Amino acid sequence: MAVASAVARAFSPASVGNAAVGFDILGHAIAGVGDTVSVRRIDAPEVRIAAIRGTPFALPLQAPDNTAGAALIALRDALALPFGFEIEIDKGIALGSGMGGSAASCVAALVAANALLDTPLPRAGLYPFALAGEAVASGGRHGDNLGPMLLGGLVLSTAERLVPVPVPDAWHSLLVHPEAVLETRRARAALQGHYALGEFVQQSANLALVLCGCFNADASLVRAGLRDVLVEPRRAGLIAGFAAARDAALAGGAMGASISGAGPSVFAWFEQRTQAEAAQVAVQRAFAEAGFDSQGWVSPLNAPGAQLL
Repeated sequence: MAVASAVARAFSPASVGNAAVGFDILGHAIAGVGDTVSVRRIDAPEVRIAAIRGTPFALPLQAPDNTAGAALIALRDALALPFGFEIEIDKGIALGSGMGGSAASCVAALVAANALLDTPLPRAGLYPFALAGEAVASGGRHGDNLGPMLLGGLVLSTAERLVPVPVPDAWHSLLVHPEAVLETRRARAALQGHYALGEFVQQSANLALVLCGCFNADASLVRAGLRDVLVEPRRAGLIAGFAAARDAALAGGAMGASISGAGPSVFAWFEQRTQAEAAQVAVQRAFAEAGFDSQGWVSPLNAPGAQLL
């Protein structure tokens, strides 16, 4: 396949990582917000970052230290490419928001670069390189954000494979981001310590209920299981206004609500879009009462993944 252009642009949506019951392995895409990356194919056999825009904080311009750069380095090395890539990143996801910002830059870069290959890979074939990029930001190779960004919708992402999880088209999510920053590594540090065996058993049961509910379009099963007994209790104290925001979503009819990724964003699942839109007001009010402005998005659970522009 001949390369039609030396430049490609791609958009990757934000995502909800963990989805309450699937720590590091389950997540879903969010429509309406994301990162855009432009990739140029260059003769030099290297990966370089020309610009990063849209963030108040300096992000690494050295490719090995940047999620997008590290992902394309892994792609080049694995395919033994004789050419390289130059990257420009436009951030649309706030840093430290729990919305998968590092993963989005990584996935958008890979989707754009893939379009410049003589023989592009299938979308799932980009997953190993996305894991390499995400590890730069989070310190671990986990795909809960990457899977839904690559494939769209709700995805179970193990170390080696991506499994799309079907959900009814009517089901929607609400994501609310308070104007606060919670650094991923700090949020992960809060998880250190003792866990009771019973907690793991309950979390496993909850994950099973949610997956069965999704595959069977049974909201009652999701309602029974969409509750985090492992991570949320250990991170909730890091997020001012979290409990009130979660409770507002539940009072508005949510099937479940919890922390998005490492936080501080909060997500909730609803059976209808109108429920999510109505609950958004109350959830944002809860954060306002805690002293934070916020942004919110209502999105289908089947939101699309990354797209070429």
